[in-house]
Amino acid sequence: MSDIEKNKAILNYPIPAKLNIVIFFISLIAGWYLLWVASHASILYMLMAAFIFSLIHNTLFSLMHEAVHGIFSNNKSINEFFGVILRATFPTSFTMQKIAHLGHHKRNRTDKELYDYYLPHESKRLRDFWMYTGNLFGLYWFCIPFSNLIIITMPMLFKSQWFIHGPARILGFEAYLQEIAEYSIVRIWFEALFALIYQVMLWYILDLSWQGWLLCYWFFALHWSALQYVDHAWSPRDIINGAWNLRVLPISRLLALNYHYHLAHHQHPLIPWIYLPKFVKDDDEQPTFWSIYFSLWGGTRPAPPMVETTAEVI
Repeated sequence: MSDIEKNKAILNYPIPAKLNIVIFFISLIAGWYLLWVASHASILYMLMAAFIFSLIHNTLFSLMHEAVHGIFSNNKSINEFFGVILRATFPTSFTMQKIAHLGHHKRNRTDKELYDYYLPHESKRLRDFWMYTGNLFGLYWFCIPFSNLIIITMPMLFKSQWFIHGPARILGFEAYLQEIAEYSIVRIWFEALFALIYQVMLWYILDLSWQGWLLCYWFFALHWSALQYVDHAWSPRDIINGAWNLRVLPISRLLALNYHYHLAHHQHPLIPWIYLPKFVKDDDEQPTFWSIYFSLWGGTRPAPPMVETTAEVI
């Protein structure tokens, strides 16, 4: 993508930085309150708090997603600052997330990043295991804080070819870790440590219980892990067009900052979230979130061939 195209996107669709910062603080404080309620209230209120947390925390993820693409703020330092804080709430390293997510835009729907289908040389049982445990039961998210602990305690493991081509390959993260291994581990380590310190301080200040914290994050894991692939599953095997503009309730779309317009995002990754509805075409197929979600429970399918990308990216 040329600098001219980047500047064109910025001039025509200015980044709503002030709005992003306001949403950040509202969502962050709301998340703290919900974690506190889940740790100190009765079981009914715990469940209610965890459910709302799963939605509000996804707002923070959507803001982090903007920061990854450099469109949280026009100011690079502010963008990085909020990106690191947002990723600490997840919790993990912002730099690692940036490497992984921008890599996703290069690998989308290729053989290296395909979870709804299995290739001729692959085991359907293993692929089903990935999809059920990772996307439908939330293990995809749990791998992230676990990897954060590995970075802190055994940072050089992320550069180990044995680890990358062994355990990471079995879990489906080989391509991600291969790219991460090419970067300096020092910044990633400090960001991972900051994320851990943030979580520990939150536990101490809010007097959180492990039950309340785990319930909130498990509900969020179920939501987030499913969404990461519902917006791609069964879409064309096309790096740019392999995503959906999902139909969801207006409140869900608002809380997710238009994240469900995922095809529009993949076609125009430098367009801030507030303008994405303008890039949804009338003739785009728009399945519902739930229709794709429930179809995933049927298991993986044989992979169709890749198709040639024809979309123009802005």
